[in-house]
Amino acid sequence: MRIVLLGYGKMGKEIEKIALDRKHEIVLKVDETNANSITKEDLKKGDVAIEFSTPHTVVNNIYKCLDAQLPIVVGTTGWYEQFEKIKSDCASKKSSLFYATNFSIGVNLFFKVNEYLAELMNNYPDYNVSMEEIHHIHKLDKPSGTAITLAEQIIQKIDRKTGWSIDQQNPETLFIKDIREGEVPGTHIIKYSSPIDDIEIMHKAHNRKGFALGAVLAAEFMHNKKEGIYTMSDLI
Repeated sequence: MRIVLLGYGKMGKEIEKIALDRKHEIVLKVDETNANSITKEDLKKGDVAIEFSTPHTVVNNIYKCLDAQLPIVVGTTGWYEQFEKIKSDCASKKSSLFYATNFSIGVNLFFKVNEYLAELMNNYPDYNVSMEEIHHIHKLDKPSGTAITLAEQIIQKIDRKTGWSIDQQNPETLFIKDIREGEVPGTHIIKYSSPIDDIEIMHKAHNRKGFALGAVLAAEFMHNKKEGIYTMSDLI
């Protein structure tokens, strides 16, 4: 499979290693040094694109791939307010897109645990739920896309929570504490606190390999898929 890498930072380089180990070919690497010179013909050299750039460049990269009808796997977060328009444009252009807030298999299992625990805790109003997410200092979006997914799952299951916030703490709001320090790959902690005890669940990534492998698996899944929007649920 011929892969186009849109974004060639630490994640892009990790994805490259895994893709090459799995006998794929990297036909194009795009970063800030050459992004403005990439053409539709350049993109068409690939069978699929994997996008891990920045929240400021991701939407432009998505549309370049949609116009080239190149299946794209999007790992960058921070663009979901434009999701409905992109979804509509993807359909009208007869293109295909795979997106996820987190490509780690472990995180996607953690999502399932989070949903189940939230459903149980809905019946116990003495417990207040909060979240903490920790990432490296280079991560631009706050909170993380993974934290938003976890928060939305909790809000759907717990009637006493109507929204989430990173700066407001009130009974109806799920507070997300976002921390940026060092080179932390990603840690997410859900905490239920009562006057009697606390219950916590945590996912802690040790490195970027889990995210990179998931992205390559998603690219393999997208090979030859010409139309549609796909997620980790489809892959799993």
